[in-house]
Amino acid sequence: MAAIVSKPPSPADIERERRLAEALRDNLRKRKAQSRDAKAETPVKD
Repeated sequence: MAAIVSKPPSPADIERERRLAEALRDNLRKRKAQSRDAKAETPVKD
């Protein structure tokens, strides 16, 4: 069996991961804001 040796991530990989995580957080923030706005616009059904 061959042992898998994990090499340390390159600076480019770290930067890519950081940007991806930042974009995902931003996207989630926007979606939550849209959801809040949609709920505020919808009249309450009784």
